[in-house]
Formats: sequence, structure tokens, C-alpha cells
Amino acid sequence: MGRRKSKRKPPPKRKNIEPLDQQFNCPFCNHEKSCEVKMDKPKNSAKILCRVCLEEYQTSINFLSEPVDVYNDWVDACETAN
Repeated sequence: MGRRKSKRKPPPKRKNIEPLDQQFNCPFCNHEKSCEVKMDKPKNSAKILCRVCLEEYQTSINFLSEPVDVYNDWVDACETAN
């Protein structure tokens, strides 16, 4: 006589959490990963600077803001200027 099969299912596999990017492509010079975001949360400001063409953008942030939010604000500001 054999054993009965267990009806218990294995636990679901967990997804790996990937961190968000800190460096982005420059919308002006199109260099990859040349823009770096510096967040100053106590002062509620963020600054993004391209190392190649030296373009910069500064904006105000809140405690929920992430570097990708600052980059998206910069791209939106570039589109509204054009």
C-alpha cells in the first residue's frame, strides 16, 4: 500500500524587488545614464544634473517623491517649453 498524495500546495514564489533607477538619459544630449538626481528631503528640493551637457533642473518635492518623479517633472517641463 502506498501513501496518499498531500493536498497541500507549495507557497507562492515571491517576486524580486528591483530598486528604481537613480541615473537617467538626458533629454538634451541623449547620453545614457548621464543625469543624476540629488534629493534634499529636509529642504523639500531636488536637483537633476547632466554630467555631459551640464543642463540642470531644480524642483520642489514632498516626502513621497522619488528620483524618477523628479526626472518625469523635468521631461514634462521640457515638453511644455517646446
